[in-house]
Amino acid sequence: MPRSKAKKDLISLIVPCYNEEATVELFVDAIDQLQKEMDYVNFEILLVDDGSKDRTLEIIRDLAKKKNYVKYISFAKNFGKEYAMIAGFDACSGDYAAAIDADLQHPPVLLKEMYDIIKTGEYDCVAAKSIKRQNYSFVRKFLTNAYYKIINSITEVEMKPSATDYRLMNRKMIDEMKRIREHNRYLKGIFEIVGFKTKWIEYEDNERVAGTTKWNLKKLFKYAITGIISFSQFPLMFLLYLGIFFAFVTCVLLVLLLIFALSHADVNFTFWGLLSIIFLMSSITLCSNGILGLYIAQIQTESKNRPLYTIKEDNIY
Repeated sequence: MPRSKAKKDLISLIVPCYNEEATVELFVDAIDQLQKEMDYVNFEILLVDDGSKDRTLEIIRDLAKKKNYVKYISFAKNFGKEYAMIAGFDACSGDYAAAIDADLQHPPVLLKEMYDIIKTGEYDCVAAKSIKRQNYSFVRKFLTNAYYKIINSITEVEMKPSATDYRLMNRKMIDEMKRIREHNRYLKGIFEIVGFKTKWIEYEDNERVAGTTKWNLKKLFKYAITGIISFSQFPLMFLLYLGIFFAFVTCVLLVLLLIFALSHADVNFTFWGLLSIIFLMSSITLCSNGILGLYIAQIQTESKNRPLYTIKEDNIY
């Protein structure tokens, strides 16, 4: 498409970094190369150090000294990728902003297509959907697919199974994202509830250029639970259904015990009757307390209104 000679758009690249000493320089080099190809826009690279324990912050400082378009924020401790991204949204100054990983699994060259689409004005966001997941085990793929089927069936927000955080947004959507200050953050859902028009494009994610992934099954499971609790009241309704079901089962067992008693069957009715009732009621109580506890914990966290993140240093001005 023809390019205007008017003032260039600024694209802010929000890059969460946690122990990425092996990748962050390679990422900036890749954006340098992309800038040569996309000379009709300017880039602002906003590196958010999420409390790294390696040399990530030191490398970021050096990059910021050498390149005036490299900005950075360093957290006082590790808060998590979701909070690194909201810090980036808070600080970015671009006409557009893209959330992108530092490990280059999200190919920067895809920004060309994203920008061309969003400049038409038809969409507020262009999001990437992966069609190939590198090095994912069968178990992880199975659990991921099962999770998205469950969460889409119990919430009113549609979550794309292969959706990534890699997306380019206009300033209107960025400003709305900044308004959502939830502490228990599930960004895939937050992207959807702001309600802007999104164009999905497919891509094949790359291998990490260096380092290792920071996600494991334990972290993914915790993240999945946050998504369900944040966007669905189904678990609470499920408790009601569970209580009704177990009450019905208890009645059936009691009726069977009564039949056995009338037929003079050789059964210890008192023992089995009490055991059945205690087991069923204990199960209901444990399930109920566990699910209610999750919701109460979220209420407690939100009511404290603590800051989403704390910044140790930055060069934002």
